[in-house]
Parts: sequence; structure tokens; C-alpha cells
Amino acid sequence: MQTALFIEQLLNGLQFGVTLFLMSAGLTLIFGVMGLINLAHGSLYMIGAFACAAVATATGSFWLGLAASLAAAALAGALIEILVIRRLYARDHLDQVLATFALILILSEGTRWLFGSFPLYLDIPPLLQGTLPLPGGSRYQSYRLAIIGVGVGVAIGLYLLIGRTRLGMRIRAGESDREMIAALGVDIRTLYTVVFALGASLAGLAGALVGALQSVQVGMGEPVLILAFVVIVIGGIGSVRGALIGAILVGLVDTMGRFLLPWILSAVVAPSAAASTGAALASMLIYVVMAIILAVRPQGLFPAGS
Repeated sequence: MQTALFIEQLLNGLQFGVTLFLMSAGLTLIFGVMGLINLAHGSLYMIGAFACAAVATATGSFWLGLAASLAAAALAGALIEILVIRRLYARDHLDQVLATFALILILSEGTRWLFGSFPLYLDIPPLLQGTLPLPGGSRYQSYRLAIIGVGVGVAIGLYLLIGRTRLGMRIRAGESDREMIAALGVDIRTLYTVVFALGASLAGLAGALVGALQSVQVGMGEPVLILAFVVIVIGGIGSVRGALIGAILVGLVDTMGRFLLPWILSAVVAPSAAASTGAALASMLIYVVMAIILAVRPQGLFPAGS
């Protein structure tokens, strides 16, 4: 096996993991602080991608589109929290699931009404259209490396926000004892809105970044949402550190499984059978890893507060 190809797939897995982290970090923050199961998080990913594509097409600037994705997803998240989610905190998880599933349908059809059923396409900005050399003589896309860099930057920013700021102190306190911080005079409703908008903006950023690699279309957030839930279960519900480790683990297992399993199976079966069987096994691999981790650590790798 060529070393350069192996390194390229490793970087692809890291880039995929970083994208999952942007999704799952917001999701785990929302669940950890609010105790809310938000199935509509994937729709916020979709809103960010569509906002980026629409603004980039209108202005010719990917960077303005990226800013628009953050703003649109954060605004949508704040409105959803104020108008819908705020009424669900005292309800059980089944009500939360049903209400946020209804939001998926509403947001998907609303997006279809605004933009149509055909996919939109984002161009990679000229600054990042080139490639960089890899060991072994091949080259790797600059844009994918930039996504990895953005993910690392967001992880550091979240660490500093949660661990070193007054807002982060309130978020951690709200996760531990929301009644107590409310009794101490913290406006818990505003805190919830800020946390929800922050999580939504991260999902929107992920959608915008991936939109330049894939098509932007209605329903694009739901497959990623499933993987984001896998990530936070593996990493530990409510833990941003767990979301980072879990996301990178899922990204690497999924990508390297799809790359290595057909190659391994080709030693014992025909190449066509190895390709199809390897792809099928690779799609199950992350769930096998999740089951193994939960069997050993039922609360995930890094439970909140650990």
C-alpha cells in the first residue's frame, strides 16, 4: 500500500472527524446544559449551508457566505429556542423528540419553498483551491487542511470559553445545578438562549464548510445528525472534550474502515466482492466501536464533570 495514499485517507478521516466535532459540540452543549434532546440540530447544519451558498452566490465571496452561515444558524437557533424549545424544558424527552422532529419537517419544507428542490453548489475560495505536498510524493487539498485548522481553533476557543470566562462558568454551573444559579440571580432563560444559539452557530459553520465539498440540499443534516449522536454517546453526553475525541475516533474509524477493509478482503475474495463487502462492513464499524466502548464505559469516554 502506498504511504501517500494512506496518509491522505488518514487526513480525510481527521477532516471528517473535525466536521463531526463542530456538529456534536453544539449538540452536547445543548443536552448537557438544558437536558434537551434536539433532533432539529441537523436542520441548523442545513440552514448554515444554504445561507453560505446563497450569500456566496449573491456576493461572489465565500467568506461573506461563511459569516452569513454563522449568523443565520445562530439567529435560527435563538428563534427556535425562544418560540418552541422554551416550552419543552419541563416536559419529558418524548415530547422533546416529537417537537424537534416536527421542526425538522417544518424547516426542511421551508427551505425547499425558499430555495427549491435542486441542490446548490459552493465554490472553494481561490485562496484555498491549491494543494500541499504530502510525504510520499502526493498532494493534499488545502481546503480540507483548512477545515482541520478551523476545527482545532474552535476546540481551543470552546475550551477557553467554558473554562476561562464568566459565561463559561455560568454554562458549567447550569449543567451542574440550574435551580441554584437561577436562585443566585442568573437569567437562566437568556443563558439557555445563548447556549442554544452558540450550538446552532457551530452546526451552521459545519454545514457551510462541508457545503463546498458536497452539494447543498434539503435534508443534508439528518445523516450527519445520526453520526453526531454516535459521537456524543461515545465521548460522554455533555462533555465537549468527549465530543472532540469521539468525533475524531468516529471520523478515523469510518474513513479508514472504508479504505482498509476492501483492501484486506481483496486478499481472500474477488476485488468486486471485496469492495461491496468492505463498504458494508465499514458502514457498521462505528456502531460496533460504539457498542464496545459502551460495554466497557457505559457513560462514555469522558462523562460530563469527569
